[in-house]
Amino acid sequence: MLEYFAIAVTIVVVAVPEGLPLAVTLSLAFAMKKMMNDKALVRHLAACETMGSATTICSDKTGTLTTNHMTVVKSCICMSVHEVKSELHDSALKLLLQSIFNNTGGEVVMSKEGKREILGTPTEAAILEFGLSLGGEFQAEREAVKLVKLEPFNSTKKRMGAIVELPGEGGRMRAHSKGASEIVLASCEKVINAKGEIVALDDSSVKFLQATIDQFAGEALRTLCLAYKEVQGGFSPNDAIPESGYTCIGIVGIKDPVRPGVKESVAVCHAAGIAVRMVTGDNINTAKAIARECGILTSDGIAIEGPVFREKSQAELLELIPKIQVMARSSPLDKHTLVKHLRTTFDDVVAVTGDGTNDAPALHEADIGLAMGIAGTEVAKESADVIILDDNFSTIVTVAKWGRSVYINIQKFVQFQLTVNVVALVVNFSSACMTGSAPLTAVQLLWVNMIMDTLGALALATEPPNNELMKRAPVGRKGHFITNVMWRNILGQSFYQFLIIWKLQASGKLMFELEGPNSDLVLNTIIFNSFVFCQVFNEISSREMESINVFRGIMNNYVFVMVLGATVAFQIIIIELLGTFANTTHLTSHQWGASVLIGFIGMPIAAILKMVPV
Repeated sequence: MLEYFAIAVTIVVVAVPEGLPLAVTLSLAFAMKKMMNDKALVRHLAACETMGSATTICSDKTGTLTTNHMTVVKSCICMSVHEVKSELHDSALKLLLQSIFNNTGGEVVMSKEGKREILGTPTEAAILEFGLSLGGEFQAEREAVKLVKLEPFNSTKKRMGAIVELPGEGGRMRAHSKGASEIVLASCEKVINAKGEIVALDDSSVKFLQATIDQFAGEALRTLCLAYKEVQGGFSPNDAIPESGYTCIGIVGIKDPVRPGVKESVAVCHAAGIAVRMVTGDNINTAKAIARECGILTSDGIAIEGPVFREKSQAELLELIPKIQVMARSSPLDKHTLVKHLRTTFDDVVAVTGDGTNDAPALHEADIGLAMGIAGTEVAKESADVIILDDNFSTIVTVAKWGRSVYINIQKFVQFQLTVNVVALVVNFSSACMTGSAPLTAVQLLWVNMIMDTLGALALATEPPNNELMKRAPVGRKGHFITNVMWRNILGQSFYQFLIIWKLQASGKLMFELEGPNSDLVLNTIIFNSFVFCQVFNEISSREMESINVFRGIMNNYVFVMVLGATVAFQIIIIELLGTFANTTHLTSHQWGASVLIGFIGMPIAAILKMVPV
């Protein structure tokens, strides 16, 4: 009676998949550690798997797709396009340098070694470097005027401004504005011509400057417009900086090269069924040029500006959003709106990159938020699930690959576990009903449970990713965890194992010529040994759910090899040395060979099953 009770309790223990949480946690923790080596810091453990289901990535441009090492390569000053170090009219040069060195959030300092260093954002550093190349001196320009007010760059207004008090009597004030070319240009009423004279900004001048902006943007340059205005009637620091009536000093074109490997990474995403969208605050022509260079913008895709996107009705958005590949001049609210629609309306699993404080809502809204480790603010990092330590888009693709690996590894473990569960429970239950005794004892079942749960989780949950993972379609939000492929493998393997164990039970004594009072114990030991080796070889087959080549990269996963070796070693010890405890007995070499062969036959059967379409 006690024996039956022990077996009943053991069957319950085997039936409960307590190894599943272990497998999930192991796989996530293993991926988390490995991703750290690949420059991705995972803040929330579940994000490892979520990224594997991503169907859309909404990426920033600057610093993620591009290097974020900016230099001014072209400028349009005094209504003519110049190379960086071209000669300029004195009066225009003076205004330009005053604007560059005062209307900035950057600094030019001297290091301990006596070298000049530029501090500030990459954009500010590029503008300051441009000013220095024109012969300007940062400290001299700052000391020549008094800075009354500095308004930092605003992502909504797309501009920044400064008020300076000019030297001399009367305390004359001058406002400087710098920002998105078309926005600052729209606030201008005058322009400095080729002679250094201030003239009205007529239609022909506007068309020329807009054509210059488009030309620069078409060459994948970021464009900024610099302008100034004489402030009449005094100015208080509490007053708002004027937003109109400016005189255009010029336009600068900043080169921010595409990162090496980005185009290839975008191609990998497309092959993996992941749509890549660029969301940037830059000019639409600049964004389109960079997007084409990266392979993001295709012939059937749409590039749209944030203000246009905002004006669309709900019905128009439903038709438009699936086609959007580039969103330029976008605000943080535009990014949030796009992400929200992709998630809720189109059921996409969305990954979003962000580096600014204003990106926090979009990072929260996304299924997985990716903050930039170098350029990102602390607020953005706190809102993110994963921090990309090198700000590189290629690292995001690596995170997606690891995410898919986690998902597949858990599926492999579940497939393996369900096969063991089905066979062990059906064999013991049916045998108990028909013969009154179970071929697998309580201790043997617990050992099988250990193979299935602890060791199986350790072996299958630590499989590293391979490039084949990025050739499959993403699981998405509505994908089934246990797929038809898994059911095919589970039922096929279970049927084989169940059939072979029943054959051994029915004809085992005759097959192995067992006689005498010890024959039942020997037969049950052979059945137990064969069953365990079926699981050992099924564990190898479970490394690949669809591919026949299950040995690919097996030596790269030393944990898997060690677990297999340990399982076989413990099995030998249990059979040969722990007979009294495990209710087993010594087996001959012929019986050992038969047990291993029975287990091995499961591998070609698994290969044949993988050829069956589902």
